Amino acid sequence: MHQVTTSPSSGGLALPVTDEALADRLQHRLLAVEEALAGHVVSRTPYVTAAASHLLAAGGKRFRPLLVLLAAEAGSRPDSPEVVDAACVVELTHVGSLYHDDVMDEADLRRGADSANARWDNLVAILTGDFLFAKSSELTAGLGPEAVRIQAETFARLVEGQILETVPPAEDEDPLQHYLEVVAGKTGSLIATSARYGARFGGATTEVEEALTAYGEIVGCAFQLSDDILDIASESGESGKTPGTDLREGVPTLPVLMARASQDPADARLHELLDGDLTDDARHAEALALLRRHPAMGEARDYVVARAHEAKQLLTALPAGPVREALEAFADVVAVRTA
Repeated sequence: MHQVTTSPSSGGLALPVTDEALADRLQHRLLAVEEALAGHVVSRTPYVTAAASHLLAAGGKRFRPLLVLLAAEAGSRPDSPEVVDAACVVELTHVGSLYHDDVMDEADLRRGADSANARWDNLVAILTGDFLFAKSSELTAGLGPEAVRIQAETFARLVEGQILETVPPAEDEDPLQHYLEVVAGKTGSLIATSARYGARFGGATTEVEEALTAYGEIVGCAFQLSDDILDIASESGESGKTPGTDLREGVPTLPVLMARASQDPADARLHELLDGDLTDDARHAEALALLRRHPAMGEARDYVVARAHEAKQLLTALPAGPVREALEAFADVVAVRTA
């Protein structure tokens, strides 16, 4: 078997850590996580190793393992080996889900590289995702039965969110509530577990663990919802993605669903566009312009700001200091982010 190399994102940490000593510790431990991840995706078969390491080597922000490491700083043993293992568990789970996501979305690119389904095929991509889930479960078993239970519940929520995303809301169901459940499952669940694992295996109190779990769920969902706003509001190149990509593909997002819920007769043209084909450039541009001027954009921003504030309030369970400050700063960034 041979070792593979993964590539952490450049340009500093994915979380706003201003305390130099804390940032240095996190950078050092994140390198240990990178090294461990590279070993965990090695298979007896080079072909499987290449497929399993493909997206890890493409980089990524490593936000989830970093949150594990930061949450562990709220406990008495942040440098325990279990913290590194837990960080690997959440990242392997996340990356495994990306392989499946790309098959569902028929995506050609992921993290600037060919998606696994484009480079190989759907079967290889699906089975590689399964392989990563299996490696994640193997690691979790070493963390004890309670960690196995937490991981199983998290994985169930993540998959339920992925399934719900493919199913339209029932006739008597609020489409916005349906979408928020998708976001909570697909995104919030694993970020909540990242914070929970860090606190648990870093030796934090039960009160802190519960607070950080709730914080992770809320701020994780808010981060995805702020992405929704950026899809409409950002100009080309400002956020690193083409404006209106989700809109063009018919993907429901927070501001679009809020605009759809409007009963204002003046929104008739916007509703007509949203119900039609937005792959047409002219229709897409018109819908994007109408959405940018719509009150739903302000409503969506207010919702995300309120959720970020709610997340920050939970952090009163932590003592004042650089860890709490970093988590509060991240909630603030989520609330007003432009990239």
